[in-house]
Formats: sequence, C-alpha cells, structure tokens
Amino acid sequence: MKKLLILYWAIVIGCTSTPSQNTTDMQTQPQILASESQGGTGKVEFSIIKNEQEFQKALKGNSAVVISDGSESAEQAPKFPKDKKVVLYNLGMFRSGDHRITEIKKISVKENVLHIEVPYVEHGGMEIQVISNPYVIFTVPSNYQFNAIEIKSSK
Repeated sequence: MKKLLILYWAIVIGCTSTPSQNTTDMQTQPQILASESQGGTGKVEFSIIKNEQEFQKALKGNSAVVISDGSESAEQAPKFPKDKKVVLYNLGMFRSGDHRITEIKKISVKENVLHIEVPYVEHGGMEIQVISNPYVIFTVPSNYQFNAIEIKSSK
C-alpha cells in the first residue's frame, strides 16, 4: 500500500510540473520598447498589450524614453511587434532614485512566473526624496505563458 501511494504521488507530481522556458537565441531576446521613471501606477502590476491601439495609448501622454538597440531616442516611437507578446510592467512607487529598466539580461518562465534578470544599478547615498512611478514596456516570445513577473538584479 505504501509503495502504491508513493507511485501515485510520483505520477501526480510528474504530470503537474511545467517545463522551464529559457531564452537561448537572439530571436527570443527581450527588447525594451519604452522605459520611463514617471507615468506608471503606484502598485506593482503588469498587463499584456494586445494591439497597436493599446500600445500607442500606453505610450501617449507619457514622455516615453524609447530604447532600441541600447540607444535612447524620444523622436520615433517603436512599432508594435506582431510576432511577440508586449508587456507593460509597472514597477510600483519609489521614494528616490532612478528605477528605470534600461537592459534585460535574461528572461525565463518557470511555474507560470516570468523571471527577468536586470543589471544591478547602485544608487547614490543622499538623494532628493522624489516619488516616482516607473514603468517599462518590453517584448517576450509569444509562446511564453505566465501570470506573474519577478525581477531580479545581478552584477
């Protein structure tokens, strides 16, 4: 009976585990479309942008700093990519410092959580207390399925 119970739990756990999805080639490398230190909401949340109208609405009214290929330009808005998911991620409220995300090192999905690795940015000591609500708009491969996002900074 004990062996049968162990076998049952092994089957249940084996059937419910989800495979990890990793980015390996440059085609699936995330691209930051916009990142700004103001304009987001006060709470941490994300949404999937489904079409060009939603994308332009997310950019409109915000002085978006458009990032493409590592260079910053506010002159030309990026086009909505048809072959990837576009994510609008609000980082929440911060009391000081610049918390814009300007680079994504690596992404992966594990157990329906999108893990984003960004470079560690050291903030200065005495900073002016300014409340900011940063947000970032970035792409992920269209086959990624997730219902939460976790950001990790690394050196």
